[in-house]
Amino acid sequence: MKSIPRAPVADVHELASALPGVTRKDCSAENPIYTVSGKSFVLFRNPRPDAVDPETGKRYNDVIVFWVGSEAANLPWSKTKGHLFFTTSHFDGYPAVLVRASHLDELDRVTLVEVIADAWLSRSSKRVADRLAENPIWPRII
Repeated sequence: MKSIPRAPVADVHELASALPGVTRKDCSAENPIYTVSGKSFVLFRNPRPDAVDPETGKRYNDVIVFWVGSEAANLPWSKTKGHLFFTTSHFDGYPAVLVRASHLDELDRVTLVEVIADAWLSRSSKRVADRLAENPIWPRII
């Protein structure tokens, strides 16, 4: 039986960059932001006081934010993936889910493609989204 490849952090960069209309903004070398239609859809977050290790109190330095279509849309991710996807008080009321880069390898590449595609579609303009429908890239990069 063929095993499903796990998703390393490099895959986030590869997949987000491969979508139409995407711009990468390097706020810092470790924490880029991927935008489409002038809106972020994947961002590598700086350590913040709302995302901390419950045991040590240290701020997480590896949080990735994925925007979703609606706040309700983040609930299936958090329920189906257990501790992997989460949110913080800072994102209450915002359509986003968070994941720690250090836990990203718990996802398979196909699921990561779905998460990034959902994030991209939730933020792109209809004109840009239509470009993806005309020239689907996902079969080539999964």
